[in-house]
Amino acid sequence: MWSGVLRIAGGSRALRRGLVTMQLKTSEFESLFTDGLKSIAELFSTNKQELRIAGGAVRDLLSGKQPEDVDFATTATPEHMKELFQAAGIRMINNKGEKHGTITARVHNQNFEITTLRVDVVTDGRHAEVQFTTDWQTDAERRDLTINSMFLALDGTLYDYFNGYEDLKNKKVRFVGDPSERIQEDYLRIMRYFRFYGKIAEESGDHDPKTLKSIKQHGKGMAGISGERIWFELKKTLVGNHAAHLVSLMYELDVAQYIGLPVIEGSLEELNRVCKNVRHHSPKPMTVLSALFRIQDDVLRLDLRLKISKEEKQLGLFLVKYRRDLIKADGADLLKPYRDFIIDSREPDAQSRVCELLKYQGEEKLLKDMEQWSIPRFPVSGHDLRRIGIISGKEIGTMLQELRDTWKKSGYLMDKEELLSIVKNP
Repeated sequence: MWSGVLRIAGGSRALRRGLVTMQLKTSEFESLFTDGLKSIAELFSTNKQELRIAGGAVRDLLSGKQPEDVDFATTATPEHMKELFQAAGIRMINNKGEKHGTITARVHNQNFEITTLRVDVVTDGRHAEVQFTTDWQTDAERRDLTINSMFLALDGTLYDYFNGYEDLKNKKVRFVGDPSERIQEDYLRIMRYFRFYGKIAEESGDHDPKTLKSIKQHGKGMAGISGERIWFELKKTLVGNHAAHLVSLMYELDVAQYIGLPVIEGSLEELNRVCKNVRHHSPKPMTVLSALFRIQDDVLRLDLRLKISKEEKQLGLFLVKYRRDLIKADGADLLKPYRDFIIDSREPDAQSRVCELLKYQGEEKLLKDMEQWSIPRFPVSGHDLRRIGIISGKEIGTMLQELRDTWKKSGYLMDKEELLSIVKNP
């Protein structure tokens, strides 16, 4: 993965003696250099401003993955960036983040989100007042986890102030500096810890005791965090590794009550079972979380706290209602109850919900069959009945339902002529 030599860079501050720099040369890194990035890089270099890749993209590149999103950090202030882009005729968009130091430039049909180095001046556990800086380590110090605090220069040089690369190699998830301080700066970092543990860690119980103690001590701070922000992190935790363990930990550390999770009465055993069922089937987050719900009201209470989407709420209500009642049939056609449900519901997303139910139930073979099944269209309409002499609207409605039932019993195989022959020759 690497070419070059590890070296330790000195500096005036004590922590700076721990800076590790290395040279990255991989195909994933090289593929980032589109015409747009080359133009941006040349502009910043010409104006003697540093530009580096920051955050999650660095972590992905070090793991040999192609980043989905690439964020950049710079020593240039937002005002300076705007002057540079305007002079170069580069369009800027979505500049709502300017007060936090972020400018988005659009070059060659590609967006580049670039943020000025910052230092937190005042934090209240939800928001931070920032000042701009030109000190890369100061910016790294304000980030949450060591694996997210690294920078990658455009020549491939890694700047790692807190042993983030070592933690990444060893699959360790640690806060930058003191976990208690980092959490109190932004309580959402508790949820981010769980999320990244599920993304990075190899073992389910390999936590630093000091970190767990800090989470337990400050868990009540989650009560002041918006539901939308919590749900964003929780969803990623639910579909990551160690989901059952991490949710159990939320209860053990008294975090669950502040983020809207239901009171549990044996539900963790169900969660463990469901997590095993869905492991290789890309479940939706709500499919996993539904294991904790005893009744549908639990879903509604979660919605009040986390502001989940309508689709997510409906899926949760569906799973709680049908996870015990809608089950495979005895006999040859095991999938029949599920198909009948989809046909009867006539809802456009019924098949998708049933697939999530089959994941929940651990019905791997039936899931594969359901995913390949194309919903048949009922071949008879009211117009067909009128053409053969049935005029009464009420009679048409009754007859259509009777024909639909007959069609269902045939396994959806009878065609229009066969069904209409029943009406003509009762």
